[in-house]
Amino acid sequence: MPAAEAVAAVRAEWAGPILVEPFSTADLPEIVASADGVVVGAAWMQDFQLVRAVARLGLPVLVQRGPAATLEEWLAIADYCVAEGNDQVVLCESGSRTHLAGVTLDLALMRAAREKSGRPVLADLGEDPALAAAAIAAGADGLLLAPGAGERAVLDAQEAVKIVGAVTRRETPDSVLAARGAVDRVDAALAVLLERRAELAGTIQRLKPVGGFAGRDMDRERRLVAEMARRAPGLGEVRLAPIMNAVIEAGLHLAEERRVSGQD
Repeated sequence: MPAAEAVAAVRAEWAGPILVEPFSTADLPEIVASADGVVVGAAWMQDFQLVRAVARLGLPVLVQRGPAATLEEWLAIADYCVAEGNDQVVLCESGSRTHLAGVTLDLALMRAAREKSGRPVLADLGEDPALAAAAIAAGADGLLLAPGAGERAVLDAQEAVKIVGAVTRRETPDSVLAARGAVDRVDAALAVLLERRAELAGTIQRLKPVGGFAGRDMDRERRLVAEMARRAPGLGEVRLAPIMNAVIEAGLHLAEERRVSGQD
């Protein structure tokens, strides 16, 4: 199928930007007329004629690292694009060949590329989102999933971006809308952590000789608040104490409800 027809078919089902990978310079006229960006695939990274021709299109370029390419070789491709007048370059870590089957993402190299180049770097997860959280924690600015990835894989990757990103990235929004989006991501991470805390608190209630409200260890709770205040000095112990009291009591109520209903 010609590139223009393929892009049109995708646009019928997808509202976002479409990036197309050319196999030769002959594909470029159709790509520039229909796509929003170009992918220099890992297999074509060393095709310097193709890289230069892609850069001259003026579209954003996504450069995937070849499985044997070094950091310097990878970043050099971005430099080739800049030399052709195109600074709209995003890097994509696609993995290295190891003793394992397929390719293995090199998250340390991905992080080094981001720090050295100052460019956005994506992590190519293929069809498996298992490394999504690790990639975001390592500094990935986004994730790439293969077309065959199922809806569950997409949702898992999106959740990793939201939860891990909120914990590991300090955002600096410049508008109310952006700030609310950042707050929503922090709230999502907070919800996951609160649910996990409640589950662990329920385990403690089952193991303690005296559980429930009667078994509360107020000295330990005070130490907990003090330790949290060390990590959140802006809130401090005075503000954190009632918050944690509410969290602890909610967990105790939930544990009791589950005990009575026979869920535990």
